[in-house]
Amino acid sequence: MDHLWSPWRLAYITGQASPGGCVFCAALASDDAASLIVHRGPTCFVILNLFPYNNGHLMVIPIRHIANLTAATPEELSEMMELARRAEIALTEAYEPHGMNMGINLGKPAGAGILDHLHLHVVPRWNGDTNFMTIVGQTRVLPEELPATAEKLRPIFARLAASGQR
Repeated sequence: MDHLWSPWRLAYITGQASPGGCVFCAALASDDAASLIVHRGPTCFVILNLFPYNNGHLMVIPIRHIANLTAATPEELSEMMELARRAEIALTEAYEPHGMNMGINLGKPAGAGILDHLHLHVVPRWNGDTNFMTIVGQTRVLPEELPATAEKLRPIFARLAASGQR
C-alpha cells in the first residue's frame, strides 16, 4: 500500500489551525516567508492558501478585517480585482494552467471556512486535475511545497507592481 504524507494538514483536520483570532490578520503580523504572503498592496494582500485545492491556490484579502463586500471601500474593491488580475498573470506565467476558478464564499452555507475576514480565492486548474485521488480517495496530490510556490510567485508579483501593471 502506498502512503501520501501531508503533515501540514493535521492542524486543519484537528481544528488546531486557528487557535484563536483571525488567521489572515495573524499572517499580516508575521514574516512574509513564514506566512506565505506573496504580495502586499496598500489595501489588500495576496497569500497562498495553506490548504490548497491545487498548486498555486492564492487568496486576495483586504488588509482591514472586514466580513463582506458591503463593508469594503471602493479602493479595497478596486485593489482586490487588480490583485486577482495580477494573480491570473502570475499563475499563468509560473504554471501555465488551462483555466482558473475565482470566487468569494460569504457565510458558512456558501462554503466559507474563514467567516469574518473577506477573501477571494484564485485557483489554477488543469485538464484532468480532478482525478481518482480526489474523487475516490478524497485526497489531493500537490507536487510542490508551499514555500517553493511562494518563492516562484513573489518575483512575478514584484515585477508586475514595479511596472505599474494595471
